[in-house]
Amino acid sequence: MTPLFKKFLGMNWFIVLNIVAIAVIGVYAIYNASALSDQADLAIKWRDQIRWLLLGLPFFFAASLIDYKWIRWACFPMYLAGIGGLVSLFFFGILINGNRAWIRIGSQTVQPSQFAIMSGILILAVIFGELPRLMPVFRRPWLRIVAAAMIAGVPAVMVIKEDLGSGLVWGPVFLSMMLVGSIPLRYMITLVLGVVSVVPLVYVFALKPYQQARINTTLYMLTNQMDKVNLQDEGWVPRHLQIAVATGGLEGKGPLSKKVPDQASVHNTFFPTNEAINDFIFGVISEEFGFRGSLLVLGLMALLLVQCVFVAFFARDQLGRLIVIGVVAMFFVHTFQNAGMSLVMLPVIGLPMPFISYGGTFVVVTLFLMGMVQSVWVHRNISAVKKKRSVNGPREEDEE
Repeated sequence: MTPLFKKFLGMNWFIVLNIVAIAVIGVYAIYNASALSDQADLAIKWRDQIRWLLLGLPFFFAASLIDYKWIRWACFPMYLAGIGGLVSLFFFGILINGNRAWIRIGSQTVQPSQFAIMSGILILAVIFGELPRLMPVFRRPWLRIVAAAMIAGVPAVMVIKEDLGSGLVWGPVFLSMMLVGSIPLRYMITLVLGVVSVVPLVYVFALKPYQQARINTTLYMLTNQMDKVNLQDEGWVPRHLQIAVATGGLEGKGPLSKKVPDQASVHNTFFPTNEAINDFIFGVISEEFGFRGSLLVLGLMALLLVQCVFVAFFARDQLGRLIVIGVVAMFFVHTFQNAGMSLVMLPVIGLPMPFISYGGTFVVVTLFLMGMVQSVWVHRNISAVKKKRSVNGPREEDEE
């Protein structure tokens, strides 16, 4: 039996089955969200989602079966490539729904911010986990925080004005990796207080007017100040998200709303074109499959995150542990925001739900990151320190 095949058999197949279950539900949800569309290209988006999943499989298995120690030297070039993708938005970015967050490559659109987040997780893991060993000066916590903040801050600032959702992901990912990266709690408290103090400045000077209006609308709806909500503009989507979730009830309207043939489905009638299959997919699931379907999706996602935390406990070193925690934080933020805005508990900020929402770049990135989690599990029993025998002496330990 070859070592590679042993690694393949040693993968965490519960996680694989969990991902498959979520992905199948996602494809079916996309089919329900788009099958009745008048646009021919939109009606077959569920097939495109399957193609993206198949395209991401080689990245998943390659990341799973290769020892994750390669990111020690590859994380910085990947990070620079991610920054390069963000810079390209200023020259080649295309406008979609008022945001210049995509570039067109051939017939496909690519979202560089997703690659930036992926590479950012890997380089933050190296900074918090490996840098103190490689460069003793970075054993000082504040130096690691400064280095990591500069690494995370550059892409976050670059994308927050055009892609607020992707920019906000950096905060929880950074804090989660700090928590696991042996940073004293006093530094974290100081950092959080500093960030909170500049939030009003970001709101006033960094956000666009329509982004401010979305936040205000959510606050008004949560506090029942409906007289301040413009239901024909910023309040249109949140209001119909509420209606879609509420009319779904316990069992939902059934696939393609077949249980209520005399009623038009809310997501097909009132949701923005092309948005029901990604940013508002949880609203579609709530309407078509009710509370039970929504609970199933959130339960499977929670199970996946719990299994990833389990993998982190068994990681062979701090580097692997930090990679997994970074992925967990990213997936949690995406799931929490996507479901929260569909329930109008959070502002309408576009963040796709992992393996559920439609999205080519995002699907490939999430599969690659789950492959990194699998790599931490597969190589958990492979010592990070190898022993070699000297010519005229006992064995000496040599770190890789």
